[in-house]
Amino acid sequence: MSLKLPRTLRLDPSDTFVFEQAAEPGEWAVTGSFLFMDADIAALSGKTRAAFRSGFVGVRSLGFSTLVVVSEASEAERDAAVEALAAHIHARFGAPDRDAARAAAREEIDVAASLCKVPVGSVVAMHRTAGDGEIREDFRTLHQRPGAEQRHGRAFHLVEIDEAGPEEEADLVGLLRDTTAER
Repeated sequence: MSLKLPRTLRLDPSDTFVFEQAAEPGEWAVTGSFLFMDADIAALSGKTRAAFRSGFVGVRSLGFSTLVVVSEASEAERDAAVEALAAHIHARFGAPDRDAARAAAREEIDVAASLCKVPVGSVVAMHRTAGDGEIREDFRTLHQRPGAEQRHGRAFHLVEIDEAGPEEEADLVGLLRDTTAER
């Protein structure tokens, strides 16, 4: 059975503006609700409120990411993610010892893995709310519409250009003159 875990995904720079600290692209991620357990949710504002509402947490940086992508992971990668998160839980969040921190980190990683029952490459978003003294996380998987790739091209298509090749220039004014002269 293959192991799958979520990785932070940055499609554009928006996370760097939305959150106080954005996760680095490609970090293993957890939901991160533990970061808000002692917070007064109603008093959150600005970037902290945005992080609460929709931020997954990168295990290395403890930065936030709006989206994660389901990815294959090895046992060694899973163990490294547990250790990275355990270091934060011990040093920053007051776990009594490294073993307690490791157990808490393992639980967070297990919850994150439970989100990965969809195919590798699936993109997952989260909406977090609080009420009645509990934090609730709702997840949705973002799918491409069937056939959308065939009907419509992508907004951007990246092409590698050979730097040594000739530069192409478009004379837009000249093209406009040519088309108005033909009328």
